Amino acid sequence: MQRGALLDAARSLLSEGGTEALTFPALAERTGLARSSVYEYFRSRAAVVEELCAVDFPVWAAEVEAAMERVDTPEGKIEAYVRRQLALVGDRRHRAVVAISAGELDAGAREKIRAAHGGLIAMIVEALAALGHEQPRLAAMLLQGVVDAAVRRIELGAAENPDQITEAAVGMALRGVRG
Repeated sequence: MQRGALLDAARSLLSEGGTEALTFPALAERTGLARSSVYEYFRSRAAVVEELCAVDFPVWAAEVEAAMERVDTPEGKIEAYVRRQLALVGDRRHRAVVAISAGELDAGAREKIRAAHGGLIAMIVEALAALGHEQPRLAAMLLQGVVDAAVRRIELGAAENPDQITEAAVGMALRGVRG
């Protein structure tokens, strides 16, 4: 029960102030626990982020997959893949996934997160293959790069509104750079 409260507090802190806001004193204050008690659950800030990813990433990925399953065409699946990920940007669970900093995590944690991210990319490979891509896995990784760039743009509070960024990313995914 306390672990869940700590994770929920961590989501809130990440949503409000990014990784800098995620501190053990802040977690203790949000949950009413002593700071030493927080250390009983997590050895480091990176361990908190790693657990958030382990808990939240599968839920997030399932939402993307469900959106893709609701459409039949490869183009529709690609559009759903991009749109659903960008729609989740404001979600507190997404903040934990984005908050990952390679410098803060040990090699084992980074590998777990890479594997989870690889699962997300694997979702779109079949649709890209159906469109005739000779290297659908490479195309999937590049497509995810477009999504990641759009996520960063939305999170920065760019001059464009999130809907414009989403439409540009979907257009890029479906038509490439032809415009």
